[in-house]
Amino acid sequence: MRKRYLLLMTTGLLMMQLTTVAEEWVVYEGDSGPGKGQHILFIASDHEYRGEETCPAIARILAKRYGFKCTVLFGQTSEGYIKPGSSTIPGIDAIDDADMLFLFLRFVKPNDQWMEKFESYFDRGGPVLGLRTTTHAFNGIKGKYAKYNYKGTKDYVGGFGRQILGETWNPSLGAGHYGSNHRYATAMHVVPQQANHPVMRGVKDMHAMAGAYSAVPMPNSVILANNRVLSSMKVGAEPLPNKKPQPAAWVRTYKSTSGEEGRVFCSTQGASEDILSEGVRRMIVNATLWCMGMEDAIKADANVSLVGPYHPTTFSFKPSITDAKPDDIKGWDTPILKPKKQ
Repeated sequence: MRKRYLLLMTTGLLMMQLTTVAEEWVVYEGDSGPGKGQHILFIASDHEYRGEETCPAIARILAKRYGFKCTVLFGQTSEGYIKPGSSTIPGIDAIDDADMLFLFLRFVKPNDQWMEKFESYFDRGGPVLGLRTTTHAFNGIKGKYAKYNYKGTKDYVGGFGRQILGETWNPSLGAGHYGSNHRYATAMHVVPQQANHPVMRGVKDMHAMAGAYSAVPMPNSVILANNRVLSSMKVGAEPLPNKKPQPAAWVRTYKSTSGEEGRVFCSTQGASEDILSEGVRRMIVNATLWCMGMEDAIKADANVSLVGPYHPTTFSFKPSITDAKPDDIKGWDTPILKPKKQ
């Protein structure tokens, strides 16, 4: 009897442990809306611009207000803490049934098993959205998947950024910082000829705290918004007259190995403080729907307000937080990432 009791106790404790293990990613499941039944996979791991804050914030909007299932993966430590820029990104198997890929990456080098899954998504021509440093998402990869590095190869010039998103990081060719980062903010303006494009529907003022980039997108890209380098970090500051407008957001398509064409949206902005601007948020939400071929669901007056507490931190190579796990931001009401210090 005693042995049976001990066995039951041990089994019970094991079951309790299994049920309390924190998830290595977070899922926001929408109840209703045009996105119901569709799955968007977010992957956040950049060293500087707080993609770990931007991605769950946008995911909550798309889940709560549009009905999507949104899974968010993060760069992590071996102990499961969120680590911006880490190449350890658990949960890539979720890409198998993803209908859309939303990326905020910088210079990561996942292993071959991870890259095989990632590549398979583009082999089938899946839609993708990339923000800010995702133009230079990969670096240091060796072997079979080295072509995805931001410099690419002779047969895959500019790597993943150039070949899929339409631009990479190459200051010598006009793709790099434009103006002084941390000193000058960025205004984005809709290109007049693209005012009726679905991605720009309802988009007005766009103020981004992160500094501007210069870019020369691939020839088949449609430029939707240009940037202006501002004279300070303040909303409404005057643009610097010696800094001409540069492409800041565009759409394009890429052709997969299967012959399918995938829709793409890319913006050189998207830092976590950038999406405090309603215009920036609306553009990103609209772009997600456009990438998925859901133009009819894009409404100029749709609710794109943030869901739950959102506490973006100023971009920096120094992590804003080191003790957060994906489980800490599950649900609608948990703070992303933690409350501001009083």
